[in-house]
Amino acid sequence: MSRSAHPAGPRHADVWPEGHYSAPPADVNALDPKVWAQTVTRTDTGEVSVGGIGVATLAEEFGTPAYFVDETDFRARARAWRTAFGHDADVFYAGKAFLSRAIVRWLHEEGLNLDVCSGGELTTALSAGMPADRIAFHGNNKSTDEITQAIEAGVGRIVLDSFQEIVRVAHIAQSLGTRQRVQIRVTVGVEAHTHEFIATAHEDQKFGIALADGQAAEAVRRALTLDGLELIGIHSHIGSQIFDMAGFEVAARRVVALLAAVRDEHGVELPEIDLGGGLGIAYTSDDDPREPHEIAKALGEIVTRECEAAKLRTPRISVEPGRAIVGPTAFTLYEVGTIKPLEGLRTYVSVDGGMSDNIRTALYDAEYSVALVSRTSDAEPMLVRVVGKHCESGDIVVKDAFLPSDLAPGDLIAVPATGAYCRSMASNYNHALRPPVVAVREGEARVIVRRETEEDLLRLDVG
Repeated sequence: MSRSAHPAGPRHADVWPEGHYSAPPADVNALDPKVWAQTVTRTDTGEVSVGGIGVATLAEEFGTPAYFVDETDFRARARAWRTAFGHDADVFYAGKAFLSRAIVRWLHEEGLNLDVCSGGELTTALSAGMPADRIAFHGNNKSTDEITQAIEAGVGRIVLDSFQEIVRVAHIAQSLGTRQRVQIRVTVGVEAHTHEFIATAHEDQKFGIALADGQAAEAVRRALTLDGLELIGIHSHIGSQIFDMAGFEVAARRVVALLAAVRDEHGVELPEIDLGGGLGIAYTSDDDPREPHEIAKALGEIVTRECEAAKLRTPRISVEPGRAIVGPTAFTLYEVGTIKPLEGLRTYVSVDGGMSDNIRTALYDAEYSVALVSRTSDAEPMLVRVVGKHCESGDIVVKDAFLPSDLAPGDLIAVPATGAYCRSMASNYNHALRPPVVAVREGEARVIVRRETEEDLLRLDVG
């Protein structure tokens, strides 16, 4: 079948079915810089390149599906966060978004700290040379082995998430003959405007110790009495993919009120507060994320104002951007396979990946953009749903978007803003092989996480 022979489905704005999309774009070949990495551009031939290398060359060398990280963009974003907050604050990259030894080295070189939440993440960080005192250890159910590993390594802080953990960390630290620096994570009762599964500061969820009923104050009392702990501050995290700063303002006000209560009861002014991460990025052209300097200015003003009102010394602020740094720096490259038009609805475009390399659409109802990247097209746009090859009807990568109506098997398409929570949440569903992560910079591309092989799958299957 020729490229022009594919039925395209509905094309006119007055007949689009209801769905999660806007009107067709004025130019289906355009790349919105809000959602694509810094060095991504469309060349004179119509092919998209990143770091000076065309996607066809990348696909030939590394295969598809694959994640491609713009190293220049990653470093620039890390540097922007470090610069925005200056030397009077700390920036901890949230490793859960995506972590590899190359990422750790980039963070170290750009002056950022690192937040980990498992023994595996801690091992990765230490193996890549991140100084332990620049690592924070998170998690709502840290094992005894993980706590021991963290304390023996000398991590800069452990964030305590429960009353049991206060005692557990104190006991292990004391048995190792040390005092461990800790923060207490509190849930401040803020309903972030985000998906239910990624809102983390209302009381009815698994993270933190509630502020509203006095539990957080009791946690502080207990931590201050234990010889194995050095309580340095309070931690708050209100959710993920947030654009509105109002929630952070409410959270900061309540955290500062707790600091004032601690001073009044114990005569101690805790020197640090961590306001977490969760700042949103642009997945589509409709998203409007804030720049790091805006975020730093807003958070600094909020904390300073509240501390002045409470007659407290302004504590050292720390933040934990993960998605905001790595998310926009990468795209996933796919090859188009089956194309299935449904008259009056949309066209289903199947690719050689799917929910095994990007579970977020199925899990969070997340929205993404997509573009034809191996060429340009003058064909009319068609409404598409980009789906994977897995045995699930919910195996959707991009729910509703527009691609040229002459799209054909073998074309390369790319989904931008997949640097965060895609490779880190990837699976072997249907025994799929997890894709590689390839860093591209100034005309050079190198694998930083290799593609899995069938031998990798069989190596774990010892039956």
